[in-house]
Amino acid sequence: MSPFRWDVLVVGFVLAVPVFALGLRGDLSLEEMMTRVLWCLAAGWAVVAVLRLATAPPAPTVKKPTGALAGPAEQAASGEPSPAV
Repeated sequence: MSPFRWDVLVVGFVLAVPVFALGLRGDLSLEEMMTRVLWCLAAGWAVVAVLRLATAPPAPTVKKPTGALAGPAEQAASGEPSPAV
């Protein structure tokens, strides 16, 4: 997953709003602010990755035919004789 996807950038910048506010207020220098903004973008990437993993649909399972629904090839492979007709 690219770190420059739109959802990653949106979440990262939402997380960075308090950092921008502290920078504008003068509590953080420009270097400190940019370092923390990069960490916010990394946290946004992690959040989106976890959410995508949690909301991914499960892989479809393939069911094998059993018993009476099995064809002659499956019955012959199992070693059981077919019933008399």
